[in-house]
Amino acid sequence: MTGRLAGKIALVTGAGRGIGEAIARRFHAEGADVIVTDVNPQARSVADALGKKASFIALDATDEYAWDAALEEVLGRCGRLDILVNNAGGSAGAGPFETFTLAMHRREVDLNLTSTWLGSRCAVRAMTQGGGSIVNISSMDGLAGIAGMASYVSAKFGVTGLTRTLALELGERGIRVNSVHPGFIATPLVEAASLAIKERLGKAISQQPIKRYGKPEEVAAAALFLASDEASFCTGASLLVDGGHLAGPWREMV
Repeated sequence: MTGRLAGKIALVTGAGRGIGEAIARRFHAEGADVIVTDVNPQARSVADALGKKASFIALDATDEYAWDAALEEVLGRCGRLDILVNNAGGSAGAGPFETFTLAMHRREVDLNLTSTWLGSRCAVRAMTQGGGSIVNISSMDGLAGIAGMASYVSAKFGVTGLTRTLALELGERGIRVNSVHPGFIATPLVEAASLAIKERLGKAISQQPIKRYGKPEEVAAAALFLASDEASFCTGASLLVDGGHLAGPWREMV
């Protein structure tokens, strides 16, 4: 590793496993002081494993007051924040949109979009050194529709729009805002999926130029670039990490 984030203070949401954990580990390896956050207190083990220059804060990223408390703790420990990765998110599943209740829809929006809005609002208050970088983990479904995922796709499109709007608003303050759009990534959630879901995913992956699942570490590498000073002229960008899936027209409900 080359110390690309040396001296930086970074907070990663949803960092207890999967993509978020991979991002936290890569940022730490690149020299950042990493604040691992997750709604599950067991995610403390990630920070403990990283050891020096890593700490844990229990955080429900959909809770405004939890964000305020986390911000106060970050400022108390570190005095500032340089990087925020809004990674917390997920989906309750797929199905025709009319089968979703309003509560299910709102949960999808809160988990994927509202959490990103809340985190970004807090981060701006903590980026007190004349700049910073916000990296929002959206999805390839935040750039193209997919049948059977109306609520999730709506939320992820919202993350894409929020990213571009905040880039316009925050550029003069030295804060860059970009998004990463993973495709089919081999995470614990995918590994725990039903056989039927895995068969559909396999069919979709077979249509891609790169015919395999992505690795969480490959998403982490994209987030690292956008968070680092190497991306100093990048803001409002959407970086796909999808094996070329969106390069073609084929889309199916998963």
